[in-house]
Amino acid sequence: MATQSKLAAFDQLRNALLEARANSDRLFAIVREDSLYERPIPERNRIVFYIGHLEAFDWNLFRTHLFSRESPTPVFDKLFAFGIDPVDGGLPTDQPADWPSLTEVRTYVQTLRRLIDDALEAGNFPASNSDSYPSETLLRIAYEHRLMHIETLAYMFHRLPYSRKHPQSQETLSAPPAANAMLDIPAGQATLGLSPGTSAPFGWDNEFGSFTAIVPDFRIDKFMVTNAEFLCFVEDGGYRNPHLWSPEDWQWKERHSISHPAFWNQSVSGWTYRGMFEELPFPSNWPVYVSHAEASAYARWANKSLPTEAQWHRAAYGTPQATEQSYPWGTSTPESNAGNFDLRRWDAAPVNAYAANKSAFGVVGQLGNGWEWTSTPFAPFPGFQAFSYYPGYSANFFDGKHFVIKGGSARSSACFLRRSFRNWFQPHYQYVYAGFRCVSE
Repeated sequence: MATQSKLAAFDQLRNALLEARANSDRLFAIVREDSLYERPIPERNRIVFYIGHLEAFDWNLFRTHLFSRESPTPVFDKLFAFGIDPVDGGLPTDQPADWPSLTEVRTYVQTLRRLIDDALEAGNFPASNSDSYPSETLLRIAYEHRLMHIETLAYMFHRLPYSRKHPQSQETLSAPPAANAMLDIPAGQATLGLSPGTSAPFGWDNEFGSFTAIVPDFRIDKFMVTNAEFLCFVEDGGYRNPHLWSPEDWQWKERHSISHPAFWNQSVSGWTYRGMFEELPFPSNWPVYVSHAEASAYARWANKSLPTEAQWHRAAYGTPQATEQSYPWGTSTPESNAGNFDLRRWDAAPVNAYAANKSAFGVVGQLGNGWEWTSTPFAPFPGFQAFSYYPGYSANFFDGKHFVIKGGSARSSACFLRRSFRNWFQPHYQYVYAGFRCVSE
């Protein structure tokens, strides 16, 4: 029975990986053929890199740790192995001509898919590999890695001109103006991370090292800060006041002439919003998407601060009964009416559109509709151990130059809504679907 159960779990994950592969193919199809060598975000590779990278990652992971196969394309395996995240201001300078042709890249992708699928179908993995690196774990890594890139690619494609994309439809959501307020969160505990040997189906290395933080009482915004609220900061000269910014953040803002959120556009008639497929009227009650630097400046302007990771957890998962729960709304897994997540929309939704997405303390919308910045630098939990099969996943970013974000966006798959999942970005990165809410003592 145990063997049958293991085989069923393996087949389920293999099918999930195939479904994620189909989702990534559909996402690439949004971009017009003549635009696949564009670089929508200066800090990232050209789109063509990601077409090859998703398969190269799976192939390099599986052939190294699950099955032994000679590679027919070692040069491409290396070329497409790793993405970039420059933190020193240096940007990539490669040109389209430096990359292989689309025909070569797509042939590479199809070759690897055939080799991977044949090997997964055959099974019979060497005992030394499958014992050290359980096949279910490796499949889960490949699956979640692809889903992460589906979100990354979505916000990259968001920066492309509309003429370079094939438009997609989405449901129109409306809600009355959101009247934000601060809610009292009593002192209590917040349990962060996973314990080794936990019954959770999977966690990345930075999720392990469970510990309990005692969090003093504080107040937190009921809703994420909206575009309308952030507009008050803009109109009050927030981008012109150096006292609201750290020296590093101010230098960054001045060097790049940043005067408003990257998702906003200004015209003679006022502000509009850069939607995924069209320019939209200014959505006052959507969450504002900004960098950590911009969120921090707003919080100072409001005489508040960004929550710590522990405060965010306490507000999301704590209860007045001094217990903790799996999701803000309880124990049930995410459902379609609980929030804006799991690839359901291309853009944000009103912060008050999902009443059921509420914590026991009344905090609304902490899962989905936009990641939420914290003031906590991304760092290991106690007892951290890097994955031997992906040693640089987290450890390469424990540099004090990245901050934890929590929650998830419209393009976050449901698996990333688990309580222990941690995401992180540089403080000057404007393009991710990330907003924030404020706290005060």
